[in-house]
Amino acid sequence: MTRVLALCGGVGGAKLAAGLASVLPAADLTVVVNTGDDFEHLGLTICPDLDSTMYALAGVNDEQRGWGRRGESWDFMSALEGLGGPTWFGLGDRDLATHVMRSHRLAQGVSLSQVTAQLATALGIGCRLAPMSDHPVRTCVHTDEGPLGFQDYFVRLGCRPKVERLEYVGATQAKLSRDLQAALSSSRLECIVICPSNPWLSIDPILALPGLRFALRCCEVPIVAVSPIVAGRAIKGPAADIMRALGYTVDATNIGRHYRNLIDLLVVDEQDAESNAAIEALGIAPIRAPIVMKDEAARRRLAKTVLDAADRWPGRAEHPAQKKVFGAVVPQDGAPVAPRSR
Repeated sequence: MTRVLALCGGVGGAKLAAGLASVLPAADLTVVVNTGDDFEHLGLTICPDLDSTMYALAGVNDEQRGWGRRGESWDFMSALEGLGGPTWFGLGDRDLATHVMRSHRLAQGVSLSQVTAQLATALGIGCRLAPMSDHPVRTCVHTDEGPLGFQDYFVRLGCRPKVERLEYVGATQAKLSRDLQAALSSSRLECIVICPSNPWLSIDPILALPGLRFALRCCEVPIVAVSPIVAGRAIKGPAADIMRALGYTVDATNIGRHYRNLIDLLVVDEQDAESNAAIEALGIAPIRAPIVMKDEAARRRLAKTVLDAADRWPGRAEHPAQKKVFGAVVPQDGAPVAPRSR
């Protein structure tokens, strides 16, 4: 049964998920991943965040490129180009097998959660890896050039259009995956980790699922987030660009503001020590640590820092591990979300 639940998306989140998996018994960890980036391409269902996390957990990810599988070949893309097909989204030959297998199983009526579990098992992953929902949720980036799917905005157009707002299409009709529900209702749950993923693009689609914010605010365990910002810059991806486009200064304090009333602790880089007072003023305990994960040792070190911070959280003595069943926590009738208090 789950002791640690990690909410994850993107490369940074995948790295910390791998770090957590390396320091925890497999049965103790559930990693739930954003599916807002998912899209249909060439007749295949592509799940970029799920795949990045899965490859990182399996130790087969390409750390140099930052996405896809290590040791890739590109015969498919070469053949596709020769046929005049779209080449803006790279699909390595090994990676392609993942998408083909997933799409094949989905067409047979198997759920995304079941397919993900099968793929994870095939790759030797011990912890539980799950999508946030088995219902489709798609991040729509509204720009000065009109609404765009996330991959069109990020990959095909290289983040050039000006972002006006974000929409998580389908989120209000979606339900939490069974694995996410099970983790939240686990009697052994001790900690929830929000990985250093883009808050707006990778974590907010998860939080947009009906009832999840309420459930997290009712959880009697520490919630620890890790900042994806170091010294005014995003560690990876378009987080800084999105923050500026939405009118935010790119700093760790605004990450804290974004998660206010949701998290108890925020791990920030040592270079962002000047943010500590502002973060504390939000009612969040700042934890200083090196958060750039350049290698396996750094991933393990940050994972231990996160878990140690949760273990030392003062509220632990007042709030034992979550005992409520999930259905009793999440409102089924649109009840207002209660503020998180400690």
